[in-house]
Parts: sequence; C-alpha cells; structure tokens
Amino acid sequence: MSMGKRKTGGGFSNGRSEAKSAPKASPQEKEKGLTLKDALGADVLAKLKAQADALKAQEAQERERQRVLEEERRKQEQKRLDNDFEYLLGKSGMDWKKFK
Repeated sequence: MSMGKRKTGGGFSNGRSEAKSAPKASPQEKEKGLTLKDALGADVLAKLKAQADALKAQEAQERERQRVLEEERRKQEQKRLDNDFEYLLGKSGMDWKKFK
C-alpha cells in the first residue's frame, strides 16, 4: 500500500447535490429568518434609533467634557511648574555655576 495523496470526496455522486439544493423552509424556519427590523414595528424601531442617537450624543458630550478637564489639569500643572524655581532652573540650558 502506498501512503500517497488521497482524493477527498471521491468524485462520486450519490444522486443528490448537497450544495446546489435549497432546503424547503417550514413556517418555523421562516419565522427564524425574520430580522429584528422585520419583527419590530416602525414606531418601536424609530424610538430605538432615537435612543441610540441620544446615547451617542451623550457619550460625545462626556468625551468633550473629559478633554476639557484634562486640558485644564495640564494648564494648572504647567502654571504650578512655571512658579517652581527648581523646575525652571533645571529646565534652563544655562550653566549657572559660571555666574557664581
């Protein structure tokens, strides 16, 4: 016996074409095929879309508020550092030992 490559599927047909035939849908399967959009009424769908838009707007406002707070915090920190002599001295590029 040789251990060569084997063909999968065998190439034989059993009389049924599995990939080409579409199964007949029973009433239960048709109901499962409904999308949420089809199952919900237009008014409920509109309410859900409005609620989603409101949540997105609220999240955008929260992100903007956080950005403003972070910017204020950075400004406060920079102001504190600008009043800190040690920080300014270390930041300075001059060699202050020459001026003693």
